Amino acid sequence: MGMMKEFKEFAMRGNVVDMAVGIIIGGAFGKIVSSFVADVIMPPLGLLIGGVDFSDLAVTLKEAVGETAAVTIGYGKFIQTVLDFVIIAFAIFLVIKGMNALKRKKEEAPAAAPPKPSKEEELLTDIRDLLKERRA
Repeated sequence: MGMMKEFKEFAMRGNVVDMAVGIIIGGAFGKIVSSFVADVIMPPLGLLIGGVDFSDLAVTLKEAVGETAAVTIGYGKFIQTVLDFVIIAFAIFLVIKGMNALKRKKEEAPAAAPPKPSKEEELLTDIRDLLKERRA
């Protein structure tokens, strides 16, 4: 039962939960970026190049024979995947840059001035100063 308790403590730590949320959101964001690249960026890019559909770009190493599928290198899908990666990396860069800017602002914020001493503290300071003068 000790291992189960230890696992529960591990799983419920804030860092693990934060990481899980980040992975889930990252996966969803990856799907959005993949759709953006495949459905929004690549069609106009293919049209500019001459009506090329990037997902169909491939080099055939061996033609299909009978029921055996053709052996191809799908470099068009690779190009889409590279664009997905670049967009995701750029988005993460912007998020980290924003976080660092906020962190710097927080560190550079001037420290608040110390609070003004109360009247009792001022009176005690005056009394102390007067006692020092009498001794001298």
